[in-house]
Parts: sequence; structure tokens; C-alpha cells
Amino acid sequence: MSRALVARAPTRLDFGGGWTDVPPYTEREGGAVCNVAITRYATATVATGGHVAARALHRSAPDDRLIRAALRRSTLAGVEARLECDYPVGAGLGGSSAAVVALAGALSVLADAPLDPHALASLSRATEVEELGMAGGFQDHFAAAFGGALLLTFGATAEVERIELGEKTRSELAARGILIYTGESRISGDTILAVRNAYLAGDRQVVDALARTKSLAFEMAAALRAEDIDALGALVGEQWIQQRQLHPSITTPRIDTIVETAARAGAIGTKALGASGGGCVLAIAAKGCEDELARALEPLGERLTYAIDTSGFDVLAVLEGHSDENDH
Repeated sequence: MSRALVARAPTRLDFGGGWTDVPPYTEREGGAVCNVAITRYATATVATGGHVAARALHRSAPDDRLIRAALRRSTLAGVEARLECDYPVGAGLGGSSAAVVALAGALSVLADAPLDPHALASLSRATEVEELGMAGGFQDHFAAAFGGALLLTFGATAEVERIELGEKTRSELAARGILIYTGESRISGDTILAVRNAYLAGDRQVVDALARTKSLAFEMAAALRAEDIDALGALVGEQWIQQRQLHPSITTPRIDTIVETAARAGAIGTKALGASGGGCVLAIAAKGCEDELARALEPLGERLTYAIDTSGFDVLAVLEGHSDENDH
């Protein structure tokens, strides 16, 4: 009897602390990241069958190496896997990590051995790093597995604090956080390695920026606990100042234009997401300036609307006796 399962995992907005979740910084200094999951999802369909296939739907085209890597890590044999993404590839939203979390989580449930969020995040990161050789940190996998607003601390182990946000605050954060896709591709791996090497060499500018970035994550978590979006926005603006100190390729002329335009149109703070070099930019609007800010940024990139995800990895459907590979 065949069996199919559909599951999804969210992407994230990284408010602050990014780069400090990348080894060896985590091992030497201990890292900290504050982020929030959003309703832009990687959705995996896995099914028992006689072969492995990969199909990407919508405009995104996830590398099928992600699918094959997740299948290699699974205990199951003869499984088909597919992936859909409702966000642009290379958007700086942690999309590849969300895809691996969705796949690994779905496969574990299909094998009747579901993983808790921490174990799922750890397995997914190991899959990306060890199977695919992808440089990067820990935060994206934890955001995708846990969902919600998080303060993550990294040292010998990864510790997760869930920050509870009321429904009103979640709605206001999504409305005031204007997310713009620049249309430019990211250079995540190269940039991460360059920053890592500068840190190892003791580059004072990089070392100081990483230290401040780490402390900003704790301040952002405090702002979220207080449900103070104004304070969060100001800290996001400072994060961008520190982020730009890490490497010249982190910003681009288009990103600079978006940041400058946002400041004139009522943004409290603006930053590029992920490793940057393109991807998405997040601008936190002053209360009441959301529409004005969105209009000002409209010519500069595609707006990606979203809500705050609170579920993390989630199984959407389990279908017994399902074998039609053209469904979903």
C-alpha cells in the first residue's frame, strides 16, 4: 500500500545577529540571532514509489540536489520527493534551509520516526553542510523547524527561546515590515567564507561589527518581548550599519537606493536580509507610514507580502493508498 505526505516549513526574516551563528564564531565567541518565521513556505511532497523525481513549481527552481541530499539522509528506500516554493530562490530568506527542513521532516514522518524541532533543525543543517558543502550558519534551520519569533544562542549547543507575540503585534509587525525583493542574486557562500576568513585573521573592523551584531540580537529579543516595534525598527537600522562593515559585497547600488528611499518615506530601520549581495530588503515603517513606504519602494523591487508563521514545520496531509505522481 502506498503512502504520501505533504509538509511545509517557513522561511524567515533575520532581524539581527546573523553571521555570529556561523562556525568558528559560534565555537570561539558564542553566537546569538533574533529572527521570525514568515508565511513564505517550502512545501515537500514525499511518497513511497519506485523511483525518485523532483519537480519545482511556481517561479522558483530549487536545486534538486537538496531533494537528493535529503533522500540520502533518510532511512526510507524507494521514495519520490517533490518540492514547491512560494518565494524567490536566492532571496536571503533562508529558503534552501526551509526546503531541507520540509523534506527531512516529511521523510521522518513518512518513516514513522518524527523528529522534534531541535533534532530536525540539526539534521537539516548537517544535510546542507555535509552532503552539499554549503557554507552557512544555524539560524535558518531553527527558524524553519520551530516557527515564530526566536532568540537563538549558539555555543557548544544551540539554545532556543520562543518569544511569544500577541496576535495584534504579529499583524502589526507584518504590516509595518515591508519586504522588497531586489531581483538580484545573492553570493551567500562566497561572502560567508570571506567574512569568516577576515574574522579568523583578526580584522578589527569585522571583529567589532560581529560583537555588536551579537549584542543587537539580545536587544531585539527584548524589544519583541515588550512588543515594541519602534524599538525593533531602530535596532534593525543599526544592524544594517554593522552588517555593512563585514564585507564590501554585502550591499549593492540597488540596496543602497532602497535604504535611502525608505528612510525618506518613513522607515525607522532598513536592512538587507541573509548574506545579502542582493536578495530581499526589509524596511520597518513608522506607525501610520506603511502605505507611503510601500508606494515609495514599489518601483525598486517586488513586494513580498507575508504574515508571521507560528507553526514551524507542519504536516499538511497524509494520504494512504496514494500513488498518482502527477497529483499535488
